[in-house]
Amino acid sequence: MNPAAQSYIHEARDLLTQLEQMLLDLETEASPEAIDSVFRALHTLKGGGSMFGFPALSAFVHHFEDAFDRVREGKIGISKPLLDAALEGRDHVIALLDAGGDEAATAELVGSDQARRILAALEGAVAGAPPAVVRLARWEVSFRPSKGALRCGMRPDLLLAELRELGDCRVRCDVSDLPVLENLDPAQSHLGWVVELTTAQPRAAIESVFVFADDADPRIVALDQDEPPAAAAPVEMPSAETPATAASAPAAPARSAPRAQTMAGQDTVRVPSAKLDSILDQLGELVIAQARLNQTAARLGDSTLEGLVEEVHRLVTGLRDTTLSVRMLPIETVFGKFRRVVRDLSTELGKDVVLVTDGGETEIDKNVLDRLSEPLVHMIRNSADHGIESAADRVAAGKPAQGRVRLAASQDAGEIVIVIEDDGRGLDHDKIRRKAIDRGLLAADARPTEAALAQMIFAPGFSTADKVSSVSGRGVGMDAVLSAITGLRGTVEVTSRKGEGTRLTLRLPLSLAIIDGLLVRLGPDVFVLPLIAVEECVEFDVTELTRNSGRRMLRIREHLVPFVDLADALEGTVENDGRRRVVIVRAEGERMGLVVDDILGQHQTVIKPMSAYHADLDDFAGATILADGTVALILDVAMLLRRLGGTGISLAA
Repeated sequence: MNPAAQSYIHEARDLLTQLEQMLLDLETEASPEAIDSVFRALHTLKGGGSMFGFPALSAFVHHFEDAFDRVREGKIGISKPLLDAALEGRDHVIALLDAGGDEAATAELVGSDQARRILAALEGAVAGAPPAVVRLARWEVSFRPSKGALRCGMRPDLLLAELRELGDCRVRCDVSDLPVLENLDPAQSHLGWVVELTTAQPRAAIESVFVFADDADPRIVALDQDEPPAAAAPVEMPSAETPATAASAPAAPARSAPRAQTMAGQDTVRVPSAKLDSILDQLGELVIAQARLNQTAARLGDSTLEGLVEEVHRLVTGLRDTTLSVRMLPIETVFGKFRRVVRDLSTELGKDVVLVTDGGETEIDKNVLDRLSEPLVHMIRNSADHGIESAADRVAAGKPAQGRVRLAASQDAGEIVIVIEDDGRGLDHDKIRRKAIDRGLLAADARPTEAALAQMIFAPGFSTADKVSSVSGRGVGMDAVLSAITGLRGTVEVTSRKGEGTRLTLRLPLSLAIIDGLLVRLGPDVFVLPLIAVEECVEFDVTELTRNSGRRMLRIREHLVPFVDLADALEGTVENDGRRRVVIVRAEGERMGLVVDDILGQHQTVIKPMSAYHADLDDFAGATILADGTVALILDVAMLLRRLGGTGISLAA
């Protein structure tokens, strides 16, 4: 496949992603500029498909362009069947792009039952769509060409003809500047025109009539009290003369909503993610080499070398920050997909559910973002199916008939916080407890806290659904969510109030490549604790280890925190000189103290994956190379606390 066609595929995918959001926006605001945006996006897809060797795609999109051209002209209105057909058609266009240049695969898609069904649905939606409700506005457009405008090719009659194409016109000729016959110069312009125009087009469409007629001195005044909003910016069409550049043309029209804003005015370069990964790997090696250089300079005590090392440290730090920022993407790129998920679920479940998003501009590492989509889908589907009640039940409970799922993101220090909450029925803690006892996860006489019971929903195969639906209820999904989030070195916390709703809080690292860590020593070995999991470090009285008073607890101010000796947990050795320390860590809403021999300080940690021979060591998230060349293991705090019983639940496979 030639580079221009490959570039078209990439840009078309971006445009189709934005097209989905535009179509969903039409359900709430079918403004003329929003309809124009959809039409221009479809027109761009069709034109690019014809130009770069995708005739089947171009022919398929042509049907949608025709439909929205009729909407734009006011012949039909926006309807749910039309949007349903358009959204399904958008998915079919993606399938045609996936086929690439494979003629056999493309022919199979074109002749498939799905394609015929979509086109039939589109035709039926257009035939059954109600007439569009068009908002007409009245304008007074006056213009008077300059005296010498006719010599420069000015054609007032053509300007009037263009205005008539916009709507109903009443034209009056202004002869107030017409001289008497003996003084009349036929080569000069002496007339003016006043046009009362009634149209559904925005002000920008009227202004465009005079774009090449500066000498006409146009004046446009809205006769209605409320002036219609300006039209959206147009989408540039591909250029046949510059195919490589033309492939980048399918950029979505600028929208007033933040989610559809583009990088207009900024130069951008599309780079394969593999190259970014390679740069980051090399940067990691550079960080390790720089740490070794620091140690060598400190040992030699050469002031010149120390000055050079300080300069290298500054440059490496700047390079690290710049490289990591290149990999950061707004989380809105994932959030935008879920509007469609919730819309389809609402139809499938027969519920009225709306998705509200917040904080989409929050940036997160691309690798984290790629692995975050599936867990979020599971949680949103569960909120819509299990959490949100039917409209009748909600009204009976004094709630609005429409349920709400909120998806929000924010940055808190060195981590991303994502919240999924609904205003549904909430978790039934008694039902969860009974199910856990039946499954053998709890003893019959156990009395766990509501927080501990809420964490039970992440147990493999655990479900309180009374029946299995096409959406959920089989007990698979939430355990996969937990595995995916812990695999990203994140945590999940659940809070719920019966009858009011459920809130899931995800905490994730900004990046999976380089993290801030805390070095701790245990005997001769050094380990790394992710700094985002560390709350504080305190001195430890070793006599606490000799007490036989049941579960070991440590008083941290007004709270009791359970603690374990990390040497016992990892079967390591201890250099006990009577002075040890405790690191208080938090994961999945639980706190625990880890007793270590010493705390060595903060460390910029480059994460190296565990080898295939050590992949089953669940207590470790990876390894890193220290400045002296030795290897330190990075502790997976969430997995460690779960194994040690910090949450009271064992989810080990």
